[in-house]
This record gives sequence, structure tokens and C-alpha cells, in this order.
Amino acid sequence: MPTSPMHPQQPPDSDPDPEPGTPPDTDTAPDPAAARAAAFLRDLGADRVPHPGGTLLDHLGRVRSRLAGWGARPALRLAGLCHACYGTDGFPAVLLPLDRRADLAGVIGAEAETIVRRYGGCARTATYAGLGSPNALFHDRFTGRADPPAPGELHDFAELTAANELDLAVRDSAFRDRHGPGLLALFTRLRPQLSRAAWEDCRSILGASAG
Repeated sequence: MPTSPMHPQQPPDSDPDPEPGTPPDTDTAPDPAAARAAAFLRDLGADRVPHPGGTLLDHLGRVRSRLAGWGARPALRLAGLCHACYGTDGFPAVLLPLDRRADLAGVIGAEAETIVRRYGGCARTATYAGLGSPNALFHDRFTGRADPPAPGELHDFAELTAANELDLAVRDSAFRDRHGPGLLALFTRLRPQLSRAAWEDCRSILGASAG
């Protein structure tokens, strides 16, 4: 049964067996915003969608935890927790249609929702090809448009992408073997946009597959 937003459980942001290369989540204080978001995700059925390592909600919580361990600001952590709400180019399950963006913004705030919208709308093949170049463009799979990232947007996108892909790589060795070298090449190009902790995790987790 979905948890009522009036009585939210704590967000699924702790892992009894931390994956290699993951810095500890130093955000140990209760996070009411994350608890509300987790309850919202349960109401949308995220805890019933299969995903490598358990359910989609499990994965979303781990992504938030990794971002927290990297020192991400609260809006980016919340975006990590909700990054798959509109589906993604790599995971098509949709929890929330785009015409309900205001509902998500009401739960996590406009800044975090904007990050989720950009991440979910990314057409990865076209966008990834140009990342790391001065003229990089975001290609939007929902609208078909391409536009340059706003200031600071590329950092958020790079950190969220790294947190998402590293969680998959840790829990699915076949995924890591198949995609690890390409992802490491992508994050090497994006290194100036990544925090030091994020880059160290990328190198540690994906470097083995590249060798």
C-alpha cells in the first residue's frame, strides 16, 4: 500500500552494504523534503517497478545517497531522488506525465523539478556526442529541440548522470562490462563539470571495466 503523504516513511537513502567507491552520506539529519518526495514516489508506484538491485524506488534512493555523499546541494539531491519521474532515454517507464510537472514541483521545488525535466528529456545519443565540447547542446527527446545548457546546468546534469550510471554499474556486472568503457570516456570528457568525489567514483568503479 502506498504511504500516505501525511505520514511519510523515511526516504530509501541508506544502504546496509555501501558499494565500492561510495563516500559516506554525511547528510545524517532527517530530511523532511526527501521524506515527502519518497512518499510521493510510492504513491506513483515506484516501489513496484522492477529495477537492477531491487525496485525503482530503491535505485532512486541510492542515487540520492550517492549525490549526498558527494556533497550535492539539496535541490540536486531531490532531483536525484525523482530523476526518473518522467522516464528517461534509458528507462522508459513513466511515473508522471509531463502535464503534471506542477505536481512534482509542489513536492520537491521548482529548481529540483527543472533538473528532473532536463535529465528526463535528454536524448542521450545526440547529447552525449557533443558533451565536453565548447558548443555542447542538449537535445530534448520530448520536443525535438536542441539548445545550449544554462550556466550551472551542465554540472548538475553531469553529477546526476554519474550517480545514476554508477549505481547501475555497481549492481549489474553485465551492464558495467558492456557500457563501462564508454561511460568512463564520457565522464572523462565531463571531468571539469564533476566534483572531485564524483570523478574519483567514476574512475574507481568504471576503470576496472576499461582494463
